[in-house]
Amino acid sequence: MKIAMVGHFPPHIGGISSYVYLLSKKLIENGDEVFVLTYPHENVQSLEGIHVESTTAPNIKGLRGMIFSLTGTIKLVQMVKENDINLIHAHYLSPPGLIGLMASMITGVPFCVTLHGSDVFLLSSNRILRPIFKLILNHALGVFVVSEAVKDKVLELEIPNLERKIKITWNGVDTHRFNPQNKGKLRKELGIEDDEKVILFVGNLVAQKGVKHLLRAKKLMEEASKLVIVGGGPLLQEFKGMAEYEGLKSIFFTGPRSDIEQLIPDADVMVMPSVSESFGIALLEGMASGKPVVASKVGGIPELVNEDVGLLVEPKDPVALAEALDKLLKDPQMRKKMGKMAQKRAMEFAELEIPY
Repeated sequence: MKIAMVGHFPPHIGGISSYVYLLSKKLIENGDEVFVLTYPHENVQSLEGIHVESTTAPNIKGLRGMIFSLTGTIKLVQMVKENDINLIHAHYLSPPGLIGLMASMITGVPFCVTLHGSDVFLLSSNRILRPIFKLILNHALGVFVVSEAVKDKVLELEIPNLERKIKITWNGVDTHRFNPQNKGKLRKELGIEDDEKVILFVGNLVAQKGVKHLLRAKKLMEEASKLVIVGGGPLLQEFKGMAEYEGLKSIFFTGPRSDIEQLIPDADVMVMPSVSESFGIALLEGMASGKPVVASKVGGIPELVNEDVGLLVEPKDPVALAEALDKLLKDPQMRKKMGKMAQKRAMEFAELEIPY
């Protein structure tokens, strides 16, 4: 079978990019042929037998998605016709889902869509976009979701016959890339001593990730530690300003990184203080690396994190977050035990399922 993927793909970083890459690799191993249409990036290239292409869209907020919907549809139709594609698989409702829908209507090739979380939790409440999303889900041959929480949320849209074609396809983790045997370079890079404790956050710096609550929690903590925040996004400068205003000198902002597997080994604890989260792939990568976690009890996180591998707290509660982090940092035996169980739990997600 020939499948065309639409969505984020390396060199783009993030959970969707990781998932599309792992699924594409799995399909190649299965004997299928994979073509990917991804967002513009100067380093887009085919890799490991996966044919990767892009198209044009200006990096202007408000216009990028709109223009990519148009240029992406034109490009995808061309790819489908030139390569005799059998199935279009979009990742995220818009623009990829919209591109998949339009290309499917033009070419007659069936399409399916994977909902990765924020497209459902955040965008589906938009009154303007909601009818478009319903149209996409109505016409999709299959609708895949990455957690029970996402499934429950999308079913609230009350789309006829949606329940019979919806399927949970868990995110996966590359345990060859993320494992406890990796050596870290974070401490050397940032000048952090071996006996200093490190808390690591990895994610896009947007409101739903709850980083402002993490910064407030850091100020409340009793245990001395370094907080490393890995990621870029619209709130990066705001968070830097907040840390400076609060006098938090043990905070490091690295910006976005593509070498996460070399940063996690130097952490003592992975943290995800999200106020909305579909699954938490950065947590899964940390767990695969043998790290205990502290995370918010929201979305799909409780489906991944149990009491054996980490501590869950209520979202938007800096006091509870500080207490949980202090509890782990004070107890090296607890961290060691949870880290081992975290790696064992992550292994359950090492084998990615092909949803069709």
